[in-house]
Amino acid sequence: MPLTASVAIFNAPLESFQLDTLRIPALQPQEILVRNEYVTLCRSDLLTYLGKRTEKAPTLLGHEIVGRIAAMAEDAPQSDLLGQKLKVGDRVTWAIFASDPKSPMAQAGLPQKADDLFKYGHEAITPESHLHGGLSEYIILRQHTPIIKLDESIPLPVVTIINCAVATVAGALRLAENLTDKNVLISGTGMLGIIACAMAKAKGAAKVIALDINPQRLELTQQFGADYTLILPTEPQQLSAVAREQLGNLPIHTMIDFSGAPDAIENGLELLAIGGTTIWIGSTYPQRNVQINAEKVVRKILTIKGLHNYNGQDLISAVDFIQKHHNLYPFEQLVKGGFSLDQVDAAFEYAIENNPFRVGITL
Repeated sequence: MPLTASVAIFNAPLESFQLDTLRIPALQPQEILVRNEYVTLCRSDLLTYLGKRTEKAPTLLGHEIVGRIAAMAEDAPQSDLLGQKLKVGDRVTWAIFASDPKSPMAQAGLPQKADDLFKYGHEAITPESHLHGGLSEYIILRQHTPIIKLDESIPLPVVTIINCAVATVAGALRLAENLTDKNVLISGTGMLGIIACAMAKAKGAAKVIALDINPQRLELTQQFGADYTLILPTEPQQLSAVAREQLGNLPIHTMIDFSGAPDAIENGLELLAIGGTTIWIGSTYPQRNVQINAEKVVRKILTIKGLHNYNGQDLISAVDFIQKHHNLYPFEQLVKGGFSLDQVDAAFEYAIENNPFRVGITL
């Protein structure tokens, strides 16, 4: 087992990352040491770096990660969530969280909200716990971490986005329930929105409508299953009129918001047909309150749901989707690679200045 790991430590917003070397401790019961291969910078990583969201510090950012098992404690899990045997050398993905599966929240299907929650890429570095993020040569997977062995044929940048972006979208579609022959509005066409277009099609959606303020991103959604695109007007309250003009009388049965923008949420809600469902995913940073007309919600019998992170079943669904569909959609072109761990500052600067879907760092 290796003795040390190279890391890039986040100390405070807008500060340069601290390149350092940390000791790899002896593995505790049921732990697995993974040699990280690739990490992508999630939007939450960028918001933390910019100071727009608060994170424990110092920390190792990065939770969209893929790696290979380097060592296993004697009593570490011998199989993954799918029953596949695990061994040193296997390429694996894992959930963003570890929590006791017997806890009340886990039993209720919300392990990502359990009392003993541990979140990769979000924990403070302490003498007892420090290898828990993607900006590191190695990571230690704690007890009760959902793990899945991966198909070796899938490109690294594509499998890396599974354990945040794809799994979160899988959770959103789980909450949406049956999409067969339904018309689905995807609001916000960043990485999650793009993936949602493809996954909604795979789930049998009749028509997928993409909504955003960025025409270039909207155009790209058509390569990922979108049938129609809508640009959010400068005056958002005009969205209903724009939608009628472009979609005619096409009813919207489900809306999934990844933008987190109150204007998009409020005006997208207006488009829902009677009995429609809206699911909010992107509102994970401070913003103004959303204004809702309760009478319309009641009279149209609308359902509003929220989701933060995902559960183990969503991770399984995400892996299944990517393994079956990665050749059908150009997911790899969504990741701008070419950075290494010692170029982490440049990677963050590029991500902020150029706003690609994802920036990838090879480890």
